[in-house]
Amino acid sequence: MDWIADVSQGDWLRPLLDEGYGTMHGVVPRGYAAYARVFHPAVVRSLPGRAVPTQAEYERMPDAEAQALIDQYVDRPASWADAAEAFGTVMHPLAQWRSLVRTPPEESWSRRLAPDGREFSAPYEGEMEPAQLARIAAHLATHTETPDAGVAAVWAGYGGLLGYYGHAPSPAYVSSDDPDVVSAADAQYISHQEMLARSIHDPFNDAFRKPTWQPGILSDEISKGPQLELPDREYVLFSAPPAAFVNPAWILDATWRDQPGEEHGFAPSAQHPNILWPTDRAWVMVSEIDFDSTIVAGSAELIAALCADPLLEAAPIPVNADLSWQADLINR
Repeated sequence: MDWIADVSQGDWLRPLLDEGYGTMHGVVPRGYAAYARVFHPAVVRSLPGRAVPTQAEYERMPDAEAQALIDQYVDRPASWADAAEAFGTVMHPLAQWRSLVRTPPEESWSRRLAPDGREFSAPYEGEMEPAQLARIAAHLATHTETPDAGVAAVWAGYGGLLGYYGHAPSPAYVSSDDPDVVSAADAQYISHQEMLARSIHDPFNDAFRKPTWQPGILSDEISKGPQLELPDREYVLFSAPPAAFVNPAWILDATWRDQPGEEHGFAPSAQHPNILWPTDRAWVMVSEIDFDSTIVAGSAELIAALCADPLLEAAPIPVNADLSWQADLINR
């Protein structure tokens, strides 16, 4: 999976995309026979014998009681159909999570308590588990004449992916062995440190402080190299045989693998492609960073196979499908 410096290999996408986001075609190319929406799974949390407490209820509890409940959490993947059943809504191809879990306009849909006492956490946007990608890729690889040749586009905006000129390191890593971390969550700690690094503690001296190159996960050559520019998005391109993604271990071969993170004790990881297509362009997979589902454009046969797979929650969607948060006209 080598870096592709010639970003013109992705130029074919640009005229197939709309300006604006009135439909999915702001990020999903037109011109294909059919389209499928593959829903990213949610997470459902339950407690034996009682409902999951609300945040307000937890705040009123003694710490020991709250911790005892936390220790009993049972978390498992949940489909969108599971959520619809729990909230008494309708699962359909153009469903939107916030409407599916009956979110009031002023509240967040990231975590919602169902009438049966279970708590549903929203699907990840722009991310899916390696097993789900592997299942999708198994179908993709059989519906192209070039399963061993293709292109993967990774969004350039992922934190730490690219080096940049600034005052704080591009990637930040925290491990349990870090003596500076006591009880704060890693994410909170990283955010706090980044805030401190960017704060103006000495306005006089900082005015003359020059930004320096902060390395990223990718090499300096790639970080400073050309990117594929699509509407409101920039991507780094890599050669990537679609068949490689059938095995979740593709991460070990990815040029954009987070090797600095591994040096800090983290398990191997890499962001999956945001756009993937074979050399013959028989289909294109789009996992847009702001979508809680992945869209596949291709032949009618490919779309039918994806939607018939019992291990995927997928549905055909029409040309011009609106996938915006307000687009669920059924669950209002």
